Amino acid sequence: MNRRDFLSLSVGTGAATILAACGSSGPSGGGTSGGEGAATYWSLSGLPGEPIRRAAIDRFNNANPDTRIEATFFQNDAYKQKIKTALGAGEGPSMIWSWGGGGLKSYVEAGQVQDLTEWFDQNTAVADKIFPSSFGAATVNGKIYAMPVESVTPIVLFYNKRVFEQVGVLPPQTYGDILDLIPAFNAKGIAPFSLGGQSRWTNMMWLELLLDRTAGSEVFDRVFAGEANAWSDPGVLDMLTKIQDLVKGNAFVKGFSSVTADSNADQALLYTGKAAMMLHGSWSYGIQKADGGDIVSSGALGYMNFPPVDGGKGDPSNTVGNPGQYLSISTKSTTAQQDIAKKFFSTTLIDDEEVKGWITSGNVPIIKGSDAQIASSPDADFLKVVYDMSSNAKIFAQSWDQALSPTAAETLLDNIAKLFQLQINPQQWVDAMNGVIGK
Repeated sequence: MNRRDFLSLSVGTGAATILAACGSSGPSGGGTSGGEGAATYWSLSGLPGEPIRRAAIDRFNNANPDTRIEATFFQNDAYKQKIKTALGAGEGPSMIWSWGGGGLKSYVEAGQVQDLTEWFDQNTAVADKIFPSSFGAATVNGKIYAMPVESVTPIVLFYNKRVFEQVGVLPPQTYGDILDLIPAFNAKGIAPFSLGGQSRWTNMMWLELLLDRTAGSEVFDRVFAGEANAWSDPGVLDMLTKIQDLVKGNAFVKGFSSVTADSNADQALLYTGKAAMMLHGSWSYGIQKADGGDIVSSGALGYMNFPPVDGGKGDPSNTVGNPGQYLSISTKSTTAQQDIAKKFFSTTLIDDEEVKGWITSGNVPIIKGSDAQIASSPDADFLKVVYDMSSNAKIFAQSWDQALSPTAAETLLDNIAKLFQLQINPQQWVDAMNGVIGK
């Protein structure tokens, strides 16, 4: 999470697809109709995001007793399928949570979301509170179709300091250091990296950052622009070869392709010391804090931006992930539901309690000036790292599966899984991805 997620890619813990409803007397049952004077809202379940989203709904409903927002929450992967199916059938919610980018573009092209450009022009006080960089993924053909919300979530290299001390090694400063650490940890029976490979988007983070560090951000820019055969850049083949070398060198936990991110199994491997490092979205900090015992409170959780690659063309300040999460308004919603959504956007989602909630959960809010509250947070050290990563990055790229169209994104994730499982070689990966450029 997003998106993806990069997406947020906040995750749930149950097996049910629809886990809960909040802010109403019962589940909305989906759809744009809701009850009289009600707007419906779908989003993601699980820590750290769900409690904050619930609190925002409750806060709005309590302040506006004559109207109501009815919310339903889904696990990450289930949500992606559910929202696509519901919108296609004209039965989606009034407010559509997304990671922006290619997914939002598909909604726009299908006429499923409203153009909010004029509304933002008329409500500059709202737009001025939000990080300017977050609007890129909310914009399609020069028009704004979503409200940037929640938090900025770059990908972070997390590590367990206790494991590093146990093995007697230092955190990596370069990609070469990472390669040197792999055999050191394996020799001690510790997985160098945790990886929830069954979820696929977790694998993608490795491709995103390695391509940026080795070849620069321009390569994916050409893919995003729809340039024919853009994946054929030599830097891509080099990056893909590096990925498979990592797999062959046992860089990842044994059986990583069966480890799930939705269950937080990858997180547990890090905080229990079974893995030394993990490349994951910044939202992982909130999960580690909630579920990882004293790994956060004791200062045992380390974090950094992904290190530079020796001889690489990419700027080491660059990051990738989710420059925000996004709420759109369905074109199927009634005028009353639209008014509720816009009031929610302009009040509750930018108020001090919203900022406080995301900071308390270990996230950097999308609201400008939130660094003032960050300074007094018990998580200030981590949040400052994320704030600086996000604000100082020359390029804050959106996660590939959210930047691309749903069709291209599914092909991407499928072929990434095959790449990590050594079922295809780098050239086959390139050929498959070139085939869906612009689709």
